[in-house]
Amino acid sequence: MALVSFTSIPKCPSSSRFSYGSTQLPFNLITKCELNTNGGSQKLEIGSPIIVIESPKLLKTAASVPCLRPNVGLVKPGDVGRIVSRKPMDVWAVRLSIGTYLIDRKYFKPLELDE
Repeated sequence: MALVSFTSIPKCPSSSRFSYGSTQLPFNLITKCELNTNGGSQKLEIGSPIIVIESPKLLKTAASVPCLRPNVGLVKPGDVGRIVSRKPMDVWAVRLSIGTYLIDRKYFKPLELDE
């Protein structure tokens, strides 16, 4: 579950007014939206180990010419892989034993290794 927090900065310098054409709009409020997807417990980075917690219905390969196909038991809950890269919209390229796939963040979590 993603947690969204909004932060407002109520006081801004008057030079930060937005202008639209020749008209200046009197906006003096800046709003920042932060998305917290993993609870802040562990940050995902390239090379981080992950574990699949739910199998996606469709799989998209991370090749230069991607292929979208139904997941017929290729990726199952409990499969372990590594992050290869991050893509837009919280999609990650994950290297699994059967290949590299683009998987949405909601289908996996960071694997905590005991060292």
